Amino acid sequence: MSNIIVLGAGMVGSTMAIDLAKKHSVTLTDFNKVALDNAFKKCADLSLKELDVTNKEALQNTITFFDLVICAVPGFLGFETLKAIIESGKNVIDISFFSENSLELDTLAKEKNVTAIVDCGVAPGMGNIILGYYNEKLKLTDFECLVGGLPKVKKWPFNYKAPFSPVDVIEEYTRPARYVENGNIIIKEALSDCEHVHFDGVGTLESFNSDGLRSIIYTMSHIKNMKEKTLRYPNHVEYVNVLKESGFFSEEKITIDGVKISPLEFSSKILFNEWKLGDNEKEITVMRISLKGADEKGESKTIVYNLHDEFCEEKQVSSMARTTGYTATAAANLFLDGLFSEKGVFPPELVGKHESCFNYFINYLEDRNVIYTKEVF
Repeated sequence: MSNIIVLGAGMVGSTMAIDLAKKHSVTLTDFNKVALDNAFKKCADLSLKELDVTNKEALQNTITFFDLVICAVPGFLGFETLKAIIESGKNVIDISFFSENSLELDTLAKEKNVTAIVDCGVAPGMGNIILGYYNEKLKLTDFECLVGGLPKVKKWPFNYKAPFSPVDVIEEYTRPARYVENGNIIIKEALSDCEHVHFDGVGTLESFNSDGLRSIIYTMSHIKNMKEKTLRYPNHVEYVNVLKESGFFSEEKITIDGVKISPLEFSSKILFNEWKLGDNEKEITVMRISLKGADEKGESKTIVYNLHDEFCEEKQVSSMARTTGYTATAAANLFLDGLFSEKGVFPPELVGKHESCFNYFINYLEDRNVIYTKEVF
């Protein structure tokens, strides 16, 4: 049994803490006491601690006596929090999905003799793990990831609910999207190149460019074509684009009756109620990973992995928390079991490249009824 600390008691952080508590001693932290209390109601085996991760001294003093840190803080806090953890010489699994390049911390992690597995969710996360594995098996030319979290019940106009803050969603909709085409990095606006794609059990969804390739732009630069697109119900993109083009996502403050506020702050407050996913609201996660390449005989292969996951009625856990959180807890357990011990910063593709690690992820998720189905063409 290991001593683990989880930073962040949100929907995903609390799900990870509860899963890890089956096998380890787990302390869950957050600055929000209500979030901690809600997690404790679901699992009395958890130890709780109020902690503000922006207080670097308090953070580093708190994590001193733990074997492993799980970082599940909001994205805007992620990079500095991860850096503080590594500076403390602590091994860490991170799912904070910050916009900065985590590989910038690789040298520091090596100096501190730390293993840091980052971006360890569903996408980025399992998509990277699958890519890393097949990069060892095939000479890959193409990688595509289509992924989205969707409510079971559509509510006009956006037909969307988020298990995290609208600010993080809007950031995804405004950050330029990078993809790789014929070996060149292409930059386009997010929400561009909208296409309709059919998924069994869901129907037609629209896919659009988002900046989801992250580390694989650098670690898999030999693959000529790589793209990630976000999935939503049809018409979502049009309504979001109306807000975007009308200035509702601008960070430039305006003055209303003597009060300065940015349109983004205002929009986030409005959309919080519109997009907030209820604690027991049913939702699904849909993902399709497609890889193309040639085997050792030079024969063309297409590998397709599909995920269709739904809200867990038995344990009352959201699909996004399951598919994201259990990937991270799989990484935690395989590290603690000694399957991966390299030092430095490792995106999931550099862990999944090892067959024993890839199989561990697949089996761990399958044990929790998160099932990836494979087709070979």
